[in-house]
Amino acid sequence: MIEELLPSGAVAEDTFTDATDDPASVLFPEEAARIARAVPRRQREYATVRVCARKALGRLGYAPVPLLSSKRGAPRWPDGVVGSMTHCQGYRAAVVARADDLASIGIDAEPNGPLPDGVLDTVALDAEKEWIAALSAAHPAVHWDRLLFSAKESVFKTWYPLTGLELDFDEAELSVDPVAGTFTARLLVPGPVVGGRRLGGFAGRWTVGNGLVVTAIALPLGPAPDEERDEAAYAHSPSGA
Repeated sequence: MIEELLPSGAVAEDTFTDATDDPASVLFPEEAARIARAVPRRQREYATVRVCARKALGRLGYAPVPLLSSKRGAPRWPDGVVGSMTHCQGYRAAVVARADDLASIGIDAEPNGPLPDGVLDTVALDAEKEWIAALSAAHPAVHWDRLLFSAKESVFKTWYPLTGLELDFDEAELSVDPVAGTFTARLLVPGPVVGGRRLGGFAGRWTVGNGLVVTAIALPLGPAPDEERDEAAYAHSPSGA
């Protein structure tokens, strides 16, 4: 499912079922130690998404290695690799690419259902709430509040490996194209420097199916053609002063 959102340089593996009922059988000892006290559901999803990741790495020519996480939960990939993992009820996925092909990757999957009460006010800006309301009326089969949440998770997963910094939900403003299946994130704080230029935002893609909302960003090494205009707009906006 995730592969339809990605360019040719990215390698994806996903599954709708867990790899095993015995997570320890597919984990390296140091991985198993990290989740030894977790509930069985958490152990299974942790193990299965790493099975996906090692399969994807194998397709790039990398031998299986432990895939531990930073303090913020970001996977630590082998040298020369960028990637992202996601898991939710009924779905696990991992995407990797060579660092010579992509600068960063962020993916996220969520159930295609409404956000819990009160969460939208935490994650959405006023402008985002407006398009969520409009799209919910026009296209009710998609839970646009959940899509916003997923897209912001993909933004963070793309941002964090480049900066090592937190990014709050209100520090990126998203817009969505409901026909093209794309989204853009305008950063409201100075963006990371990639290819010698500071980025003003990220562009991603989304899809809905199998009861899921899935989002992905595959950040190229060079800036998109319109990023100079984005940067100029940021520099002249009140938030960019």
